[in-house]
Amino acid sequence: MILVTGGAGFIGQRLIARLSEEGASIRTLLRPSNETPRLPRGVSVQAAISSLTDTRGLRAALVGVDTVFHLAAVEWNDPAADFRATESEGTRSLLGAAEDAGVKRFIFLSHLDADRAAAYPMLKAKGIAEEFIRQSRMDYTILRSSLVFGPGDHFTSGLARLIAFFPRVFPLPADGETMLQPLWVEDLVTCLSWCLQDQSTAGQTYELGGPEHLTLRQITEIVLQKTGQPRQLVPMRPSHLRVLLRLAHVLWPQMPASNYWLDYLAADRITSFDTIPRVFHLLPARFSQKNAYLAGVEWKAELKKEMEALRLRMLLPNSSDSEVAAD
Repeated sequence: MILVTGGAGFIGQRLIARLSEEGASIRTLLRPSNETPRLPRGVSVQAAISSLTDTRGLRAALVGVDTVFHLAAVEWNDPAADFRATESEGTRSLLGAAEDAGVKRFIFLSHLDADRAAAYPMLKAKGIAEEFIRQSRMDYTILRSSLVFGPGDHFTSGLARLIAFFPRVFPLPADGETMLQPLWVEDLVTCLSWCLQDQSTAGQTYELGGPEHLTLRQITEIVLQKTGQPRQLVPMRPSHLRVLLRLAHVLWPQMPASNYWLDYLAADRITSFDTIPRVFHLLPARFSQKNAYLAGVEWKAELKKEMEALRLRMLLPNSSDSEVAAD
């Protein structure tokens, strides 16, 4: 039995579908919520309801489990996100319960530049979680991923939604020269799956990225062209953009950006090109080859629907938070 945390998220849904195709028995850990979880359709998967800090719930979820894929993470668009509680302490609680349950393999999805000494909260929390994993008694594999893209992602789809929110012009931190290395979601899922099949990946930490380095400006220009939303790109000081994001969150609390995104974009987030071909024998897809999903969507109309749904939720009592899942 395989337990997938964050199974209702963008990456988790695809991993569950892939593992199911390969004949695995799957259980996913879902955070308690009043909302219907977004699980892949047509896939047989057990559901366990528990937070990462509920020891009793975790022990129940891990009965009969021999492998854990830990993908659950805080959504970066939440300006009040508590990375330490979810990323670090949540991972430590899950590890303790997994060791008690006799889990043999633990595969963790982290981020490039994760470091317990990092100045940025999300990368620091991931780095601390990695250290907890390395100190555990289980065979582990840590995959530090670059930004992941694909239909329904938080990266390019979120960027398209942000562009629809800003009329005529679109602000870029500094001059948009931060280097990124977009990774196609299905390529990442392939790497995750192959970690399970290849025992030589145990005890290893891999940094994964796509086959090209692109600046944020280049990526934004591609998204503008693909979505048919012409905008003038305006460089803006990160300090000014932080204030703008705080103000924008008042109008749109679920906007797909926060100051944590500015932290991520404060430095280049790139790695070697050869890890995926060398370790996983896979040639990852280029960003230009896999962005057709951005076309043909009325992003402005979608934004209006989201804003109207938000207004209705604010009028209704007992509204709930969205599912915590991996980006």
